[in-house]
Amino acid sequence: MTGDIRGRTESRSGAEGGRPEYWFRPKRLGIGASPASWQGWAATFAFLAGAALVAKLGRQFDPLLWILLLPLTVGFIALAAAKTEGGWRWRWGSRDD
Repeated sequence: MTGDIRGRTESRSGAEGGRPEYWFRPKRLGIGASPASWQGWAATFAFLAGAALVAKLGRQFDPLLWILLLPLTVGFIALAAAKTEGGWRWRWGSRDD
C-alpha cells in the first residue's frame, strides 16, 4: 500500500480496501467459475468471439484451427482461474462453505 499527500491509501492491486478485484465467482457445484463483473463478461465475450472467428477461418480438421484455438482456450482458462474469488477447486455446494 502506498499513501498520498491527503492520507489516503491505495493498494497495489488497484482495488479499494486492499482486496484484489475479482472478475469471476466460483461455481457452487463442481469446478469452474462464472462472470461476476463487466470485466469478466467482456473477457468471456472476447473469448467466444475469438473462438468463433478461429472456427470460421479454419476447417474442421485443419491444423491451424487447433494451433490457434488451443492457446486461446488455455489463456482464457488461466485468466478466469487467476481472477476467480477463492480460486478454482472442486466445490460440493452448501457443504463446502
